[in-house]
Formats: sequence, structure tokens, C-alpha cells
Amino acid sequence: MLEKSFTKEEWTEALKELQSAYKVFVPVKEGDFHNFRPLKNGAKPSFDFQNTRLSAKSIIFPQSERMFEYSLDDSKEDAHIIKETPKDFSTQAIVGIRPCDALAFQLVRINFDNPQYRDPWWIQRMNATTIVGFGCNEPCASCFCTSVGSGPFCEKGLDALMVDLGDRFLVKSLTTKGEALLGALKSGKKADGTVLKQAQELAKGSEKKISSTVPTDRLKDKVVNELFSAHFWERISFACINCGTCTYLCPTCWCFDIQDETCGKEGDRIRNWDACMFPIFTLHGSGHNPRDKKLQRVRQRFMHKLKYYVDKYENGVACVGCGRCVQFCPVNIDIREVFGLMNGY
Repeated sequence: MLEKSFTKEEWTEALKELQSAYKVFVPVKEGDFHNFRPLKNGAKPSFDFQNTRLSAKSIIFPQSERMFEYSLDDSKEDAHIIKETPKDFSTQAIVGIRPCDALAFQLVRINFDNPQYRDPWWIQRMNATTIVGFGCNEPCASCFCTSVGSGPFCEKGLDALMVDLGDRFLVKSLTTKGEALLGALKSGKKADGTVLKQAQELAKGSEKKISSTVPTDRLKDKVVNELFSAHFWERISFACINCGTCTYLCPTCWCFDIQDETCGKEGDRIRNWDACMFPIFTLHGSGHNPRDKKLQRVRQRFMHKLKYYVDKYENGVACVGCGRCVQFCPVNIDIREVFGLMNGY
């Protein structure tokens, strides 16, 4: 394991140095929020944030991706032949991701990499990615990561971990990928015992700052049909406007739609993020929609994350406690309340 200490200026320069071997994604401040962007074209990394507005999910699972392309032009030799669109699987690093968002990749892996189905594009991008986490010194008030298997300094799913010590960063490797990334840097010095102890104390203090908790201990034992028919769904769904903000921001939502787009005689098959909150998500070709009511869609979202996933995978809930859906829901639907209602029903 490598443990290096960098001044903040040294770390910024080190990230530039990494660009010779990695495509580097860093948090960049855009207006009032931070989001992950490639470290190029003048983008300046900014680690002065609680969490990015969007998770880093799209780096591995793009919001919209050309899967295949085809031509209907009979004058071309390959007319009417669908071909895979070229994709970039070059080595990359996500630097500064919060532990909750990093854990989300491990939950999502169940959908994209399992014995029945292996998504080649998701897997290749994941394999090419080194994930450098960033410990949370000051968790958001809406965070409840410690209740769902994560934590402000959780190391699950990370290749390396950054710790903000005020005047410098401690960066320690956790896997061979992380060691390779740190080993490629000429700058930085070996972290001494004082620095390591300071980081440990920060981690302990940060966990105590998590004030929100959610109950999960009884979800596995609940009868599906009883939860499905629970009286509280009408109240929970009443204010929902089906905007999809919760699913768009969620790092563990994985639903997608595939559609063909044509322009003249050229066409693309595209994969786009989709969401169970949208009215046409379950619309059949026949015109029938088994979830045409708002209540049914709201119930589906929470039942999937807190019951169906729990029962099928026995891997906890499909939520990492990042709190984005709590922060940004325009009508103040709070998943923490739903945890309590479902767990206590």
C-alpha cells in the first residue's frame, strides 16, 4: 500500500501529470454546483464541495450512447448491415468521488455484470477505470450513508482514498489499480505517522456528524403483497409530479431504453437512461400500460429499491444514502420517511 502526502498545489499538478496515462475526471464547479468533467480545456479541479450534483454514474454508463449504426443507402456495400459504433475504453481515473457514489457502482454491477447477462461496454469501462475516493469531512444534512452499508470514509469499491487535511491531501492506495496510479506520480512524499493519525481522527469524527438514519432491519422479512397494498402509498405519491429528478440524480438507478433514430438514409441505435417515474416507461406496444397511475409508479420506485432488490439479491438495499433525492425533490418527498414506513409496516 502506498500512502502519499501532497500539498494542494502539488496535487493539482499531479493530476495534470496523470493525463499522460489516464483520462482524468475531476469535480469542477459550475455555477452553484460541482459536477465531474474531464481535466482538459481549462477545467479546474475543485475539491471544496460536499457532493457533486450528479454522481459519476454517466462516466461508466452514459446518459445517451450510440450502440450501433446502419445505412439504408443501397449504393453502399454495407447497406442494411448494423455495425457496432466505435467506443472509447481507454484507461481513465475518477478522482474525488464520494464513497457513497463509489459504492453505487458495486450495487449497479449486479445489473450489468452477472451470470445471466454481461454488458460488454459497462464492464470494459469499469475495468479501465481507477476510482479515487474523497472522504467526507462534512457530510450533508440529508446523508444517511452509515445506515445503508457505506460511510463518509468507506473504502468499498475504491482503488484509492483522498483525505483533506486542510493544507494538504493524504492519498492512499487500496488496490493494485490505486497503487499503479500513485506510483506513476513523481510528486508527493511518503505520509508519516502524524498525517495518518490525523486522517483516522477525521474519519471517526465525520461518522459522528451523520445525523440522519434509516431503519432497514425488517425489510427482508416483510411480505411483498402486504407492502404493495399498504395504505401509505396514496399519501406518499400525492404530491409527486413525475418529474424524474429522483431517478435522474440517483447513482443506483440503472434503467434504460433503446431506440432507433434515422436522419435521411443513416441511422443509429441509441441507449438512453429511462426512469420508472415516467408515464410511458411501461407502455406496451398494444397500448396497455400496467402502471398508468402516478401512485403505481411512485410505489414501484421505492418497492424496487427497498424490497424487490433486497429479496432478489440479499445485498442490502439499492440505496447508498447520498441524499440527492431528498435535497432536490421539488415537492419534498423524502426517501428516509419511506424507509421508516416500509420497515415498520
